[in-house]
Amino acid sequence: MKKLVLTGAAGRLGSYLREPLSKIADNLVSSDLVDDIGTLYPGETYQRADLAVYADIHELLEGADMVVHFGAIGDEAPFETLLGPNFVGAYNIWEAAYQRGLKRVVYASSIHAVGMHPKNQFIGTDAPHRPDTFYGLAKCFAEDLGSMYWDKRGVESVCMRILSCAQVTNARALGSWLSYDDLIHLVETSINTPVTGFSVVYGISNNHRAPVDNAKASFLGYRPKDNAEQFAEQILAEAPEADPSDAGQFCHGGPFASTDLGSSGLATMNIVNDAKTVD
Repeated sequence: MKKLVLTGAAGRLGSYLREPLSKIADNLVSSDLVDDIGTLYPGETYQRADLAVYADIHELLEGADMVVHFGAIGDEAPFETLLGPNFVGAYNIWEAAYQRGLKRVVYASSIHAVGMHPKNQFIGTDAPHRPDTFYGLAKCFAEDLGSMYWDKRGVESVCMRILSCAQVTNARALGSWLSYDDLIHLVETSINTPVTGFSVVYGISNNHRAPVDNAKASFLGYRPKDNAEQFAEQILAEAPEADPSDAGQFCHGGPFASTDLGSSGLATMNIVNDAKTVD
């Protein structure tokens, strides 16, 4: 691959993707809104671009083979706040990908696209959209964009519905955890699979307590190795008593399912910011 583009490269998940992606393309172009991303890996360049500005994205994707799209506001917020980066930004990525002749968009979707489904329903990748927030609604919009651009314009997409890619700090994560190693593996298989059409896959590790069925994603060659069960004894010993009437505990979206629309879902999640730094 000659040129691969990564959006959201300054984010926590992007920080773990930069090095491995720099090794599978002659040129990895990392992008975000910050002026400087710091030390670059061999073969990596940085280009600042605003997802909400089509001209920026059209320029960013010039000569690219694929784009790995992780850029967005990564939390629930008022609709007006999310409109530019999360909604318009998704359109700009797919439209520029089509105009520039890219083969595929590999997209960081989210469980929040289906977050209001109860966890006692073992949902598959074909579960109907049931967003838990405006943030989840933006993921639904982007997935539908990917479907339409495949049907109408032949641009492939792999939409990775990530459940929770962070350190395991709560009982929900025993089922929803996606390790950083498995994240990298999922992105790499989404890039390297010869033909994907429009596909949806759950971003989840090989957890004993996994609440979703990822069987239909097996054609990608995604075989996660990590399992959150290693943390279960300590997490369950410290966890508060479960409340089945709390949508945040009973629904796939976790705290996003119980938060008010427009209010942060991450505020109560104790996410550890362990972003990777370049040695």
